[in-house]
Amino acid sequence: MAMDTSPRTYRFLPADILTAGYRTVGKIMVTSHGAMGMLNDPTRSAMEVNDARLARLHMPTKLVDHFELVRMMKKHVYAVCLSRREDLGPQALVRGGFSNVVEYPMRITTQMFEIEGIMELPGRFDFISLITEGTRDFLPIFNATLTAILIPNLRIESAGMLLNRTQVDFIALLNQRVKTETHS
Repeated sequence: MAMDTSPRTYRFLPADILTAGYRTVGKIMVTSHGAMGMLNDPTRSAMEVNDARLARLHMPTKLVDHFELVRMMKKHVYAVCLSRREDLGPQALVRGGFSNVVEYPMRITTQMFEIEGIMELPGRFDFISLITEGTRDFLPIFNATLTAILIPNLRIESAGMLLNRTQVDFIALLNQRVKTETHS
């Protein structure tokens, strides 16, 4: 019996992919490991977006071009926004194998974007290990809202988002926000 077909099952997921200059809306092909498995696969540095509609960030709703296939380097992707949490991948993969997690509402910034959402982490929040340790470059964020810093009309709400940790400028936990004093 010839093995000319892959034993893996592939499916397409609708995704909104953001780079420094463009918003690309299209479909990414994933295995049963979901978008997280594809983006964090260390053996592939590039990704493909099928049926890709491109818009410049400063005009996020104006279509610039439309291609059957666009290829891009994963290291230049800031975020991949998905409409369903399940599209990130199996729960064990998304949670890094941990069953007990703590939800941390946070604000994250990159050079281009602000993201508010919830990150699920095992135990206490440890910024250094989150950003520098492990092999996962793309971190899952749930119930996320992404806004372009200089273009506030670019706003994307996402049930599940994968954020490139190498692009992160800072992370602030929302429960550590300073309460403003009210004067009477």
